[in-house]
Amino acid sequence: MGRPPSDIAPRIVHAARRRFLAEGVEGASLRAIAREAGTSIGMVYYYYPTKDDLFLGVVEEVYVALLADLETALGRTLPVEDRVRGLYRRLGALTDDEREVVRLVIREILVSPARLGRLVKRFQRGHLPLLAQLAEDGVKAGVFRKDLSPALLLAAIGCLGGPAQAFLSAISEHLPSATPLPAADNRSTALVDVLLSGIGTRPAARKT
Repeated sequence: MGRPPSDIAPRIVHAARRRFLAEGVEGASLRAIAREAGTSIGMVYYYYPTKDDLFLGVVEEVYVALLADLETALGRTLPVEDRVRGLYRRLGALTDDEREVVRLVIREILVSPARLGRLVKRFQRGHLPLLAQLAEDGVKAGVFRKDLSPALLLAAIGCLGGPAQAFLSAISEHLPSATPLPAADNRSTALVDVLLSGIGTRPAARKT
């Protein structure tokens, strides 16, 4: 009989996520992570030779499943508008674990160019080509403007789909009642409308 699979690596990843969120990647102690995971520092180094490898392990644990869902939502058999809606619905339904990792990623890419570089390389093998294909297909179908650069299209699609929804969720409880937000179930739809229709009035409707 083969040896049963070990749960050491997942325990290390979960402990690291908690420590990284509380203390930052640089501030977190690998020994403390090992202790919290119920293993030795040697086992941490065995599975993750560097702290940045461990950071990527934390990201990868939730990213794999998220990427699979995005591949389904962005399948090219669907019309462009439906792909955008599917993308925004999935990003608006992030699990608690996924939200924690998104927070961690945003914080770390702002303080570590090295981690940003490694994440970009990973995402280039993940969701970035899917978004680039969506942008290209949207231009060809006349859904997106042809005069915008691919990078700007990617930024608009990605930021409204992910960070904007995270921001709305974070501030929803702190806004005055006179400034209502769309209900959580409707935010994705509202942001799709913003992406496809914009927030400015049409030139003919603007006051001169």
